[in-house]
Amino acid sequence: MVRLGVRLDQIPDLTPRELIDLAVLAEQRGYESVWIPGPDSLTCLAAIAVATRQIRLGTGILSVLSQRLPVLLAQSALGLGRLSGGRFIMGLGVGHPVSSKGHDDYSGERPFTRLRETVEIVRRLLGESQVDYEGRVFRLKGAGLNFGPDSRPGAAHIPIYIAALGPQMVELAGEIADGVLLNYVTLNYLDSVLEHLDRGARRSGRSLKDIDVASYIRVAVTRDANDMDMARGAARRLIAHYMGHPTYVNACVQMGFGKEAAAVAEAVARVGEEGAAAAVTETLQEALVIVGPADYCRKEVEARRALGINLPIIGPFMVGAAEPSYRNTIGAFWA
Repeated sequence: MVRLGVRLDQIPDLTPRELIDLAVLAEQRGYESVWIPGPDSLTCLAAIAVATRQIRLGTGILSVLSQRLPVLLAQSALGLGRLSGGRFIMGLGVGHPVSSKGHDDYSGERPFTRLRETVEIVRRLLGESQVDYEGRVFRLKGAGLNFGPDSRPGAAHIPIYIAALGPQMVELAGEIADGVLLNYVTLNYLDSVLEHLDRGARRSGRSLKDIDVASYIRVAVTRDANDMDMARGAARRLIAHYMGHPTYVNACVQMGFGKEAAAVAEAVARVGEEGAAAAVTETLQEALVIVGPADYCRKEVEARRALGINLPIIGPFMVGAAEPSYRNTIGAFWA
């Protein structure tokens, strides 16, 4: 069976009911998993869990810098694991410091250590009755989860995926996570990503084959020439939005698109995301986003699978009306 995931965005243009219906459509098409980004992803996934039976449910991602401390993360993981019948996947990362600042519990200190310790604590809480922990960031004494009489220690393993862009985070994912969650990785950079992932895996006595390589792949399936023009414009706006975050500009430097990304970032600072879309070159757009007829999009996704992405996660984006464009792209793929 071909493995496929889908990313569904919590945007104002998609109602909660539409998000649930799109997840049901993905399940009907044979998608393996649905991933919801954003701080409220757990609420959305809970609703999807009730409406579906087989599709797996991933947070894509929760930030350890500003969106829940380890004990609460473990409680949520256990709760969604039970609600979904064991279908939950916890996607964690450091997120974007620029957008995370301002939260009451925001801490940008020691992001790698904070993420490592969060994973360690969550795993221990899910497997032990009581946890004592003395770390550089977190300290626990006699911590445990009280989730009712049937929540026995070690009852279920909840996979943890780490979102990674740069080499250090990729290596950390290889070292401690069940999977890595990539985003905007170009074809020419995948070999380097896999080398760093393998390097991290070997630190903990594992190899690359022990790590699930998942990646968001932003896709817009078009029907005609007019649709193509609209989709390319939407893709440029999407890229401009991400280039407003230094993390993604740095990632583009690693992938060989530093000048193009810097030009877009400068335009975002000067004229805003909408105006900066014009600064996105065709080369940068084609490297980061797939736009075209269904056959072309399927071929491009499979090219990425062939280079080492075990789980391509189709990421539709809004071209015109949101729900029809998401539905059209999801419907173009099947597992």
